[in-house]
Amino acid sequence: MAPITASRRAEGNLPAGCEEIVGRRQEAADIRRLLASTRLLTLTGPGGVGKTRLALHVAAKLRRAFSDGVWIVHLATLQDSRLLDRAVAEALGVHDKASRSSLETLIDHVRDKRTLIVLDNCEHLIDACAVFAEELLRAVPEVRLLATSREVLGVPAEVRYVVPPLSLPPHDRRLTAEDAGRYEAVTLFLERARTIDPRFCQGDDYGGVARLCRLIDGIPLAIELAAVQLRVLSLHQIIDRLGDHLGALTPGYRTAVPRHQTLRAAVAWSFELCSPAEQTLWQRLTVFAGGFDLDAAEEVCSGDGLAREDLLPLLAALIDKSVLTHDNIGPRARYGMLELLRQYGAERLAASEPRTDVRRRHLDHYRRLAERIRASWFTPAQVDSYTSVVREMPNFRVALDHALADPARTEAGLKIITRLYGYWVYSGGFSEARYWLDRAIPLMPGADPARFRALATQALFALMQGEIGAAEPLIGECRALAGDRRDRGEQAMVKFLSGRLALLLGDYDDAVSQLEQSVEWYENAGGAVADDVLQWPFLGDFYLALAAVFGRDPRAAEFAARCRQTAEDAGAQGEMSMGVWVSGMERWLAGETERAAELFLASIRIGRSIGYRYGAAWAIESLAWATAAHGRDEQAARLLGAAASIRRILGLSLPGFRAYADEHEQWEATLRTRMGGTAFAAAFEQGAALDVDEAVAYALQEPEPSPTAGRDEAARPRAGTAELTPRELEVARLIAQGVRNKEIAARLVISPRTAEGHVEHILTKLGFTSRTQIAAWYFDQVAAPGDE
Repeated sequence: MAPITASRRAEGNLPAGCEEIVGRRQEAADIRRLLASTRLLTLTGPGGVGKTRLALHVAAKLRRAFSDGVWIVHLATLQDSRLLDRAVAEALGVHDKASRSSLETLIDHVRDKRTLIVLDNCEHLIDACAVFAEELLRAVPEVRLLATSREVLGVPAEVRYVVPPLSLPPHDRRLTAEDAGRYEAVTLFLERARTIDPRFCQGDDYGGVARLCRLIDGIPLAIELAAVQLRVLSLHQIIDRLGDHLGALTPGYRTAVPRHQTLRAAVAWSFELCSPAEQTLWQRLTVFAGGFDLDAAEEVCSGDGLAREDLLPLLAALIDKSVLTHDNIGPRARYGMLELLRQYGAERLAASEPRTDVRRRHLDHYRRLAERIRASWFTPAQVDSYTSVVREMPNFRVALDHALADPARTEAGLKIITRLYGYWVYSGGFSEARYWLDRAIPLMPGADPARFRALATQALFALMQGEIGAAEPLIGECRALAGDRRDRGEQAMVKFLSGRLALLLGDYDDAVSQLEQSVEWYENAGGAVADDVLQWPFLGDFYLALAAVFGRDPRAAEFAARCRQTAEDAGAQGEMSMGVWVSGMERWLAGETERAAELFLASIRIGRSIGYRYGAAWAIESLAWATAAHGRDEQAARLLGAAASIRRILGLSLPGFRAYADEHEQWEATLRTRMGGTAFAAAFEQGAALDVDEAVAYALQEPEPSPTAGRDEAARPRAGTAELTPRELEVARLIAQGVRNKEIAARLVISPRTAEGHVEHILTKLGFTSRTQIAAWYFDQVAAPGDE
């Protein structure tokens, strides 16, 4: 046998400092567990997500488990697949001095050794890496391979692990210094930023950091490149420039390989590795926002060189290459694309083919979807329809933006707006609906029948928000158009809108008269007209009942029962919630306070089960009156505050609904008198501080969640100082002072591995994920004054 020499130490060739990483505790634990039972594990994910850093971190932690060394093989700069075997042999310090292949030489060298080899950046050499892995694993039973790639190798024994972006704070949480360390993306940015400016973020900039991290999807590479810009830009300048991430983040660290020096280079690297068909699909998929399903992809992206039957395998290929994400939660598989990749593909689409064709197909698809949702809204499938709209709302917005950019497409946009009527009401999205209508109406000539529908819908939403001044001229124009055309359906709609206006103004007799005529017309016409605007027959029945209730019409109970029955017959839960509420109002004004309160609570419960925010705004207000009537003054004041908070969130005007405003003022005055102004204001503000979900929970008198409820279990301490050993407390003190592991080892006269072990034990005992959390915990729970 030809002589073989190993010129490197058995420990391996991992770079110094690779043990340290921000966050990734769960991912690291998963990978270590998987490597214990599989011989080939491939970490996949998009460029810049941190596959290499995570692989190095895990490899460093596993050095004790591999007595013959842990080795990293960097393949990014290797372009010739025929040199792969040689590159691996060289990385392991193996030099063949005879005429044998590099692979044979390597196999002989590691045959009886327990070794971990990390193949980093396999995607551009995927076939060669697959052959190499299969042959090596077959020949050497004790070797393990950990690969990083944007797609799997495709070897039978392979296990795939998808590396996610770093954790991000939710959009609805205000980030503070105390909880910044809970989120990996924020922690990474702060660490990198403070190496540039140690005084960074000493004020109230945590919200800005959170926003920046969300803009770049928690991608570590993007975060690192953004932090570099702090040398020349402020945080808020970077955020402003991130409207175009790819152009904003230009040169990075000089030590990075060329493809990582800009985000554009990283993404371009992935694009060039795709086949022409995959590239075309990548480009066309950028028209979607917030994800898409297979049907949408087939309808929008097929044609012009991509056959419909080819879409599924192409989607699978893009998933394998980490261009797309794949989510099987729910009844239909859903696909997504990180914003950085989407922007790059959109640029390529604009340069390579007419984007208007893809946008047109996208608009047509979502117009048809809106039609289907409209048809199923007033049915037992309402909740599913609502969920579908919530999921697809980003795509509906893209479609609307495209439709309303050209008068020729305005009709399609209007159909989407009006068919989503139920969604706008459910979610309290009146302001957004009116925004789209404000854009659509100027594009429609006066003679266009669509203009009437747009004006009527706009008037209806203005009335629902209590904005009488905005509604009146819209109703006036509708009346003029309906009179000119002598359209009976349009005239019935004008009566409905006029009745709604009269209800808000407190003219209940006129409201009942107008609304009753519109309902009668609908019953005679069979619902064939005005279907774009109204969710007949319920809305007519509902507002007729409400007008009769407040007007003390002797038929009020009859109208309320009919309204409730209409909703129950249809099985539409949102309307059932409002039907129960109007029955409660009828009982309330009839003096049956106890029964009214029961109905208000029932309405809130039904609405809560489906996320019906609009109904909650009125039902909680009504419940406050009933609660005050029962003498529970503090609870009633809080409910008034909670109802006010929901109205503020949804943009609803209480003064615009005169009868309701009068009742509110009466009970507020009563509570102020009985409680005193200071006590009432304190309770009211407590209620006003609640969000919608909290307000609903309080109205239903559910147990108040603990302050840490809903947070990641790993994000909160599970132990006090008593569970840390004296040595671990000393290590925690040094971490709080910003001392890194190597220096901790030197100060305490212990080995670096022992220092690492102490840090791991502290993180595990306290349930934390980062050194920043340890530092915050130490100063809060342990440090005496002056320790800082």
